[in-house]
Amino acid sequence: MTTTEHAIDPSSIVVAADGSDDADRAIDWAAAQAFLERRPLVVLTAVGIAGVPAVTWAGMGAAYAYQPDDLLTHGRASADAGRDRAEHLHPGLAVTTAVQVGDPRQVLVDLSRQVHLVVMGSRGRGLFRSKVLGSVSASVSRDAACPVVVCRPGTEDRAPGAGAGILVGADGTPESLPVLEHAFRLASLRDLPLTVMHCVWEQPGPTEEHRLLLAESIAGIRSAYPEVAVELRLASGLAEEALAADSARWDAVVVGRHPVDTLLRLVTGAVATTVVERAHTTVAVVPQADPSC
Repeated sequence: MTTTEHAIDPSSIVVAADGSDDADRAIDWAAAQAFLERRPLVVLTAVGIAGVPAVTWAGMGAAYAYQPDDLLTHGRASADAGRDRAEHLHPGLAVTTAVQVGDPRQVLVDLSRQVHLVVMGSRGRGLFRSKVLGSVSASVSRDAACPVVVCRPGTEDRAPGAGAGILVGADGTPESLPVLEHAFRLASLRDLPLTVMHCVWEQPGPTEEHRLLLAESIAGIRSAYPEVAVELRLASGLAEEALAADSARWDAVVVGRHPVDTLLRLVTGAVATTVVERAHTTVAVVPQADPSC
């Protein structure tokens, strides 16, 4: 059930809204990205669980029972407020709203199969705070078919462009090219420098061979974005720790994740989830190419 009369445009950026400060942060980021990419923006609210006649929330010393109609009313209000916020920030931006009944995790994962990008905050409020919505960002970024951006708290007071730029984790494999492409495009659109980091956890640590591999892996994509200032960086230790460390200084961190139906996702999925949970800046989780294709 949605408030839109037509199917969502597959070129759209979808941002999750629930009226919280975290959701507002995500709306601000998504609206700016949609404006820069000249894409339509859909402000989506997922409410309740389909088939459940009422949801009860105990808070502030009282219990409140929300009926389905109440959930839809609150959902529409959140989506409308998010649309108004996006339109105010970027007049002329094509913004529509949608309200869907169901588990927010499943709603967003399902939509990820048919849209360009999903953007969300890392926490929620009211009915969906902590135990439910607290796990949504991790679940969606782990299972989505398209890139997912999670707008973490930590850099709200910083002026645009005042950070160190974009940080992307790379392993030098062909499968990581979609991750690098996403990072280069993000840096180009936002006029930010890009740092490409390769982490080496085995001894004796990073070598000149690793640096050459990293340089070769980005050569083709680097030539497509000559306007982006690029720094190559080698780090010792676990990738998730290196990417999350001192994350507040970055405008965004980009990390890859193997496709959901491959065994390698158990490794890179854990890395991405850890970065999403620990970072103090915006995190983009990008599905890598399927190595079997």
